[in-house]
Amino acid sequence: MDNAIIIVKDLVKKYGDFTAVKGISFEVKHGEIFGLLGPNGAGKTTTLEIIETLREKTSGEVWVDGKNLDKEAQDIKKIIGVQLQAAGYYPNLNLVQIIKLFAGLYNREVDPMALLDTVNLQDKAKNKFKELSGGQKQRFSIATTLINEPKVIFLDEPTTGLDPQARRNLWDLIKAVRERGATVVITTHYMDEAEVLCDRVAIVDSGEVIALDTPDNLIDNLIASGFKRPKQVKEANLEDVFLNKTGREWRNE
Repeated sequence: MDNAIIIVKDLVKKYGDFTAVKGISFEVKHGEIFGLLGPNGAGKTTTLEIIETLREKTSGEVWVDGKNLDKEAQDIKKIIGVQLQAAGYYPNLNLVQIIKLFAGLYNREVDPMALLDTVNLQDKAKNKFKELSGGQKQRFSIATTLINEPKVIFLDEPTTGLDPQARRNLWDLIKAVRERGATVVITTHYMDEAEVLCDRVAIVDSGEVIALDTPDNLIDNLIASGFKRPKQVKEANLEDVFLNKTGREWRNE
């Protein structure tokens, strides 16, 4: 793939006698939102952590923006943004202080208020991280991935545990991150989320890629095979009703 920014070839990760990743291969195009889908324990998070240089691989090859993981891991770290979990932040620092701390680590000049504005958290600038709601914490975690202006951003199940409003707002934020020019790689086990967000998806199960295509093509191929749902699907679902009644505007979610 000529315009691939990530190339993963025959990736394997073993823990003793257990093989968590079994020869996974895929490529991610510049500027797309690419999804790794699968149940818990499928190997998608392990795969992401290897690409992020956070976990050693057993074998296989990985390139990010033309840089080889084995030889240029430090260079890869400089061009990626990784969403931290809550435990990765100092709970007693306010948001501005955390941003300044991360900017110092990256040796970057960053306007904290402008960055918070991109995720609609400017009114929480003086709040401590531990005082934020679940949705606010997730939005802030995405904001911190933007500090070093990365070419690739990795988001590991970013909407888990969020209510429908917070989830849809985070979808809009992820799309906005892509519009800034970044490539986004996301893991999720929410299929509706992948269908809305992702340009292409790889379905991972038991450490192997079992399907890779656009969401539309995967669905169309299934229908063409004769698949029929046992129950007729309505044009809206209960989540749509919830959002219609409560709205999708930014809140303290």
